[in-house]
Amino acid sequence: MRTEYAGLVDSKFIGQTVTLFGWVHRRRDHGGVIFIDLRDREGIVQVVCDPDRADVFAQAERIRNEYCVQVVGEVRRRPDGTVNPHLVSGEIEVLCRRLVILNPSVPVPFQLDDDDLSESTRLTHRVLDLRRAPMQKSLRLRYRVTMAVRKFLDAHGFIDIETPMLTKSTPEGARDYLVPSRVHPGQFFALPQSPQLFKQLLMVAGFDRYYQIVKCFRDEDLRADRQPEFTQIDVETSFLTEQEIRDLMEEMIRTVFDEVLGVKLPKPFPVMTYADAMRLYGSDKPDLRVNLQLTELTDAMRDVEFKVFKGATELKDGRVAALRIPKGGEMPRSEIDGYTEFVKIYGAKGLAYIKVNERAKGRDGLQSPIVKNLHDAALAEILKRTGAEDGDLIFFGADRAKIVADSMGALRVKIGHSEFGRRHGLSAEGWKPLWVIDFPMFEFDEDEQRYVAAHHPFTSPKDEHIDYLESDPSKCLAKAYDMALNGWEIGGGSVRIHREDVQSKVFRALKIGPEEARAKFGFLLDALQYGAPPHGGIAFGLDRIVTMMAGAESIRDVIAFPKTQRAQCLLTQAPSAVDERQLRELHIRLRGEPKAAEAKVVSA
Repeated sequence: MRTEYAGLVDSKFIGQTVTLFGWVHRRRDHGGVIFIDLRDREGIVQVVCDPDRADVFAQAERIRNEYCVQVVGEVRRRPDGTVNPHLVSGEIEVLCRRLVILNPSVPVPFQLDDDDLSESTRLTHRVLDLRRAPMQKSLRLRYRVTMAVRKFLDAHGFIDIETPMLTKSTPEGARDYLVPSRVHPGQFFALPQSPQLFKQLLMVAGFDRYYQIVKCFRDEDLRADRQPEFTQIDVETSFLTEQEIRDLMEEMIRTVFDEVLGVKLPKPFPVMTYADAMRLYGSDKPDLRVNLQLTELTDAMRDVEFKVFKGATELKDGRVAALRIPKGGEMPRSEIDGYTEFVKIYGAKGLAYIKVNERAKGRDGLQSPIVKNLHDAALAEILKRTGAEDGDLIFFGADRAKIVADSMGALRVKIGHSEFGRRHGLSAEGWKPLWVIDFPMFEFDEDEQRYVAAHHPFTSPKDEHIDYLESDPSKCLAKAYDMALNGWEIGGGSVRIHREDVQSKVFRALKIGPEEARAKFGFLLDALQYGAPPHGGIAFGLDRIVTMMAGAESIRDVIAFPKTQRAQCLLTQAPSAVDERQLRELHIRLRGEPKAAEAKVVSA
């Protein structure tokens, strides 16, 4: 029987005989005495193999890195000058009395304490990667977060209920992962993008407080930090108002951060409308650590000669916005050019700017190629609204509102967290949560020429906006809310529609006819007629929360077996082709030969 985890053996064990299990992190032969750094999930302990024990020493000579071993020995204090204050076991060592090789290891493709490993190498050899201290720490942190969530929700009367993994395809959101049915030829299940409909049905069924830490699946276009399968903290509750749901979920996140990290988040969280977030920050998940804001200039640029600004004001959804950078006049032209290229990633055609050298001199105190195309009144309004002072730099975005928001919002964050931004106090450390509320109910899809749901089609409109569902959907705001933290959306939810007549109006606004609504959502519409209670909820992205708490580079660093950016598993080489017999059983015929996955080959 194991006495204790190797990494937890400390000075209170001095004089005791312990039995330890683990892996050989490193073997060191010091001229007759062999030292073994024995590692397990809790850390490392130093084991001493003395030549006085011939059998032990012979075994120690055989072992190599990553051998799985058992050690029985006496705990003693380390000699003076050899204490390691960075280890729990740093004051002691174990004098080995018995050493058993439980399983040898072939030579490993990399040292486990090598910090300079490519992600493809790590994901190909994920089992070894998971033995590394950073991954062990991250997954243990993930466990602590989930336990803190469960503890909080259990204490507040929520019940953990599992919902189906094989469900109906309802393609109103992202693309579904489809699963062919063998017993129903030509028909398909879908893996759930969310338990949304089932958790609403659970509310109708009387389970008024539900939660689930659940895998969800979305076949989305490839993005840098998305996973085809991800984990949600899914919550739904009945008989609470929007404010009461937000208060409860805010307290949960505050509790989790306190218990897991010892971090005290503010109480209450700031609240901001979607309209204000987009106007001031160009983002519906603003990073409030950056103390820069956008300034609205559209109305002031309608009569200027500068075609870029004037043209934007003439667009149906055009916008001109400014971003004042205090002391930005110190930026070299090369840095400004770099930001010009950066905003093009977000669809901007360029990045106009004005350096404010001496504001008191008016036009003569401004430096920019665009100044000559702006009349005095426009320049005065720019300086007035931005509050620019001598030595400042003003960047401008002018285009469709979405492009301006995306490009200028990203520019704001990039500058704020740059070396320049940190040097001039444009950003701060710490945690800055907030709620964003009053989202638009719908977005207009130019390709389909119809409105689509901004969140999902089961979100309730604000009570005073229900009439807009039929008269003017563009004016309709939703009882929707997102929780943002340091520029990441970590949770999103809404009050749901609990009346069948309102749900039918929403479907009509989305151009989903009665037959289509019945075919896709008939089970929900029927259920809503059986005294469905008012209800709402939220889903938190567990992967994102843990990534932020761990200070990790990617969500892949807090998931045990993630996919690559190309939605592949380098460890198992999935996805892969299947044989013809399996396809025949599923009544599937391929149109062409399947292409082999383009996985990067990593040499061991």
